[in-house]
Amino acid sequence: MSTARVDYIAPWWTYWLHNFPHINLRLKPVDGSFNPQEDNYQQSLIFLVCVVAAGLGLNLLFLAIYLGCLCCCRSDEGDEEETKRPRSCCVTWTAVIAGLLCCAAVGVGFYGNSEMNDGVYQVTYSLYHANHTLKGVNTLVSGTMDSMQGSLKQHLARLDEIFAMRGDYIQTLRFMQQMADNIILQLTGLPDWGQTKVDLARIADQTNYVEYYRWLTYLLLLILDLVICLVACLGLAKQSRWLLTTMMTFGVLTLILSWASLGVDTATAVGTSDFCVAPDKFIMNLTHNGISTDIVHYYLYCSQSMPNPFQQALTIYQRSVTTMQIQIQGLLQFAVPMFPTAERFVGIQKLLNSSEASLHQLTALLDCRSLHKDYLDALIGVCYDGVEGLLYLSLFSLLAATAFCAMLCAIPRAWRHFDNRDRDYDDIDEEDPFNPQARRIAAHNPVRGQIHSFCSYSSSMGSQSSLQPPAQAVSNAPVSEYMNQSVLFGGNPRYENVPLIGRGSPPPSYSPSMRATYLSVTDDQLRHTGSDLQV
Repeated sequence: MSTARVDYIAPWWTYWLHNFPHINLRLKPVDGSFNPQEDNYQQSLIFLVCVVAAGLGLNLLFLAIYLGCLCCCRSDEGDEEETKRPRSCCVTWTAVIAGLLCCAAVGVGFYGNSEMNDGVYQVTYSLYHANHTLKGVNTLVSGTMDSMQGSLKQHLARLDEIFAMRGDYIQTLRFMQQMADNIILQLTGLPDWGQTKVDLARIADQTNYVEYYRWLTYLLLLILDLVICLVACLGLAKQSRWLLTTMMTFGVLTLILSWASLGVDTATAVGTSDFCVAPDKFIMNLTHNGISTDIVHYYLYCSQSMPNPFQQALTIYQRSVTTMQIQIQGLLQFAVPMFPTAERFVGIQKLLNSSEASLHQLTALLDCRSLHKDYLDALIGVCYDGVEGLLYLSLFSLLAATAFCAMLCAIPRAWRHFDNRDRDYDDIDEEDPFNPQARRIAAHNPVRGQIHSFCSYSSSMGSQSSLQPPAQAVSNAPVSEYMNQSVLFGGNPRYENVPLIGRGSPPPSYSPSMRATYLSVTDDQLRHTGSDLQV
């Protein structure tokens, strides 16, 4: 019996999951044998879900503390400007890592979902095939018994009336009736699979129903994770606040869903592994009231060293049918010429031939190899593809939770980086013609576009400005003229065709502090030039 189990060996990950601690809700260890109807065993699986729920609570608490510290503990602006580049790099790398983790999680999730679906399909196919075999056995048994109790009994009763004057023929008919009763007795001793508590077809239908919605739910969750990841990356690239706000909301929802799926997958994987470690024991306990132990062992192990529990009944059936056929042949040879009305022998012969064909079919269906193969295929589908798919789905949930946790930490940092950038832009003079923001305003407001450049400031210095050489004269052209000249000569609106050196022009963009420094330097240069000319 031990050599028969080489066809199925539980994979190593089922033993690893089976060794998980089984603790009920009262924090007491319980037996890890698969028994889903036992209350303590159910509590041990619920305890695993509670552990994962505690992990979700700690994760949300960490995020709340982190966001609270980020909002309350703000450093001064001087420190921010010194560390702006390192913090920006930190936010960028955090977003990149979160995106990579999310993509990896989605890939692992798709593979795990497919593996789980393949395993469940193999299980349901084996259940349907086994149910078809058992229904075929019941159909053959009930059909043979009906023919023996109904049609054969009517034929023998009519022949008994015909052969009423021949005692030897009447004795042969009585012997045939005994053989028919013997066949009925042997068929009655066969197990009635319809009386068992396990309905394989109903289990397969329910499994298919649950699996369809499970597969669809995970598919939608995977697509949701991928969309949130891509839209969050788009929001960071576009620096869109409303996109990031929306993705933070969906990120929290997806984080909760990831932890919830992790808890369900972990509990399901542990429970399935408990079954896969000792499946024979569970099936024996499940069928001990309806089916004989010898029959269950015969199908579970299908060993050549084990006797066939149906061999005696099938042998008696075969011998009875053969004996009845011999008796019918004798009656057809000797009685029909004397009693032409005894044509019912032909009907009895056809009935016996049909019963013999049913016997051969019944022998093939009751053989252990067909049902044992279905049993092994179902075990491989559950314990290999099914549990492996659950492990990959658990890994997906863990990676997705990590990715979205990192994303929820990176988005507020990016938000503060956006605020610092806006303050830098607000510090720039809007009347500066070299400020890109002023150019956009000038494009939408032509009146403001006619404001003179700051370069014409030195032309209002009176006679001091007239002392400058002609080559260094400062133009009073408006901003639009500089823009038109830049388009004609350079094609780039950020640069002018007139050199900046020697004509007193400031840099293209500058803050008010830079402008004040530039004005002081320009005034010193003008006073120094005027004193040299007077001398």
